[in-house]
Order: sequence, then structure tokens, then C-alpha cells
Amino acid sequence: MRPLILITNDDGIQAGGIQHLMDVAQEFGDLVVMAPEHNASGLSCSLTSQQPLRVHPLEERDGRHVYTCSGTPVDCVKMAVEHFCPQKPAVVLSGINHGSNASINIVYSATMGAVLEACLDGCQAIGFSLLNHNPEADFSGCDGTVRSVLAHVLEHPLPEWTALNVNIPRGEVKGIRLCRAARARWTDSLTPRTDPLGRPYWWLTGKFVNDDPAPDTDLYALDHGYASIVPIRPDYTAEGAIPQLKDLETEHV
Repeated sequence: MRPLILITNDDGIQAGGIQHLMDVAQEFGDLVVMAPEHNASGLSCSLTSQQPLRVHPLEERDGRHVYTCSGTPVDCVKMAVEHFCPQKPAVVLSGINHGSNASINIVYSATMGAVLEACLDGCQAIGFSLLNHNPEADFSGCDGTVRSVLAHVLEHPLPEWTALNVNIPRGEVKGIRLCRAARARWTDSLTPRTDPLGRPYWWLTGKFVNDDPAPDTDLYALDHGYASIVPIRPDYTAEGAIPQLKDLETEHV
């Protein structure tokens, strides 16, 4: 029996990245695909709570069932796992994203929000991103990385509450590196402008600053032509800070 693979993304069902991921993933198992109707980039782990969710089938045949959902990528994972997957997925894949989700970008990424949701649901989960924002990007250079990582996870399950953030450079991929996330940041992210009526507004732009050029980071690997893998988890606890903060503990009597 072939494993069941659930696929989603945040760029929307028509994006080239998810179409390419579907074709590669079907080499490994049967697919349930549920992706947002429209681009949902930058929504992180948000979900829909103030309006109903609607699902529309696009393709239903043996080994491949494709749906769109009116909600966010997190909604897509929850909806698919609870109502459209015949059994628990062997792995949940998100992507291939148009653009980087390396370093701090994971905080904002709805591609990775879906991965974290799948991880919370007890599923193996992997997010794939290509460092190319072009809607017409060539994703064929991702094939080797996707096949290697997917095959490994299907054969060697990830630790509990652990998922993978995989980023792939443009052009030739020299190999794969296991990394930590670089401590980079966005600055000057909101640019003031004026509309034709003279009213002020602000547009999200920003400059990406990497203050962490160490060779064990994802940004270093990507800059040198390697795909990066960063293990992530939905538990945000800064365990190393607990001993330093012990003095905050009190007893109320």
C-alpha cells in the first residue's frame, strides 16, 4: 500500500511550486492536495474564525485528490486531516514556496505555518522553498533535494514534535547541509507614501540584514550553493533561559 501524502502551500493552488511538488511527490505515494484558493503568503499560523470555510474539488482520481479551500494554509491542513484524508498522512508537504523561508522568515511564513500545524497534529512535516520569487520560476532544480529529503523522512521518521524547513538555492544545487537558522532580521520594513489625494499610507518593503554569517547557518549554506535543512518545532520554549530567570519564581501564601 502506497503511503498517503498531504500537500499544501501558501502561494495558492495555481502556483507553479505546488504543481511541481505534486508531480515529484506522486512518485512516493498517493496524494491529497488542499491549498488556498488565493495567495496567502505572510499569514504565518493564522486560521479562519470569523467566517465559514468552503472546499471545492478540482481533481479526483485514483492516487490524486486535489481541492481548494477558502481559508489559510493552516485551515487547509486542519480541514484535510480531519475530513478529506482517508487515513493519517505519512507526511505533510508544504510548498514549493516561491521565495526564501530561511532564517527569521519562518516567523512570517504561512508555508511554514502549515508545517507547524501538521507537526502539532502529530504528522511528519516538511516545508520546501526555492529562493526565486518569479511566478514563472523553474523548479526542476529542486527535484533532487525534494526526492532525497522525502525519501529519508518516509524511511526514517522524524523525532516527535520536529519538522523540517528546507530551502533550495537558485541554479545548480551542490548538495544538502543540515543547519541552524541564521539570526537575521528585517529593517526599515514600512515605507511611507502618499496617495493621489494627499493622504499618507505605508507599504511593506524592508531590507534583510544578516548579522550571523557563521558557516553552520542556513543563509551561509544557501549563499554557497547548498540546500539547507533546519529542524524546527512548534514549542517556542527558550529552555536555556529558565535557570537565569529562576529568581522570578515566588510563592503566594
